[in-house]
Amino acid sequence: MQKYKISAIVPCYNESHNIVEVLKSVEFCDEVILVDSNSTDNTVALAQPYIDKLLVREYEHSASQKNWAIPQARNEWILLVDADERVTPALKEEILNLFEKIDEQPHVGYWIGRLNFFMGKQVRYSGWKNDKVIRFFRKSKCRYADKHVHSEIIANGSVGYLKNKLTHYKYIGIDAHMRKLQRYASHQALDYDQKTGKITFFHIIVKPIWSFTKHYFIQRGFLDGFVGLTIAYLRGYMVFMRYVKLWLLRRGID
Repeated sequence: MQKYKISAIVPCYNESHNIVEVLKSVEFCDEVILVDSNSTDNTVALAQPYIDKLLVREYEHSASQKNWAIPQARNEWILLVDADERVTPALKEEILNLFEKIDEQPHVGYWIGRLNFFMGKQVRYSGWKNDKVIRFFRKSKCRYADKHVHSEIIANGSVGYLKNKLTHYKYIGIDAHMRKLQRYASHQALDYDQKTGKITFFHIIVKPIWSFTKHYFIQRGFLDGFVGLTIAYLRGYMVFMRYVKLWLLRRGID
């Protein structure tokens, strides 16, 4: 008999193309919560048959949204899955089997690796080879760092590792992905404002080139072919736009 119960939390905004599949992948959880940021498509309607609770809140940033939702789960253990991710059957079984000996586990959370797909292809290198996130954790012991972009869990205790991975579909079209990068660059400008001095040639030229070099050569993105080249270019572009947005932010220009 399972002693512990799990609440799944799925944040979303206009994810009608993803929402059914991600919710089906967390159906094994004891509670499924959708955290919607006022979607304007039919995301919520599609989700209704699969959820136990709907939370709606205007989007501020990812960490804020998640930290607001986590305390509202009724169970101590949280499985947080983004709409473009899927819990594989193997990962599901690992999580459920973990609960058979949870009293022996010293951890308050677990890292989960991700298999990333971009432009119709699994990305094996390009800086994503060892991609991992803390997504299974105790709500009383974990919270997200107050960052606008790429925030990770701050855990009050040790964090373990699960063997199986999430699948992560990062691509829904190049135009949509470019809009996402622009949004991320705007959010990163806010995070970097306090820790970045005067914006110089180093920020605008050297750092974007270094980002491309790291993803394409050092992390062997070239082994992912044209997709790897595209990822490396886009990573460099986002770094460039981060500092353009920061330069504009400091001058009060949109």
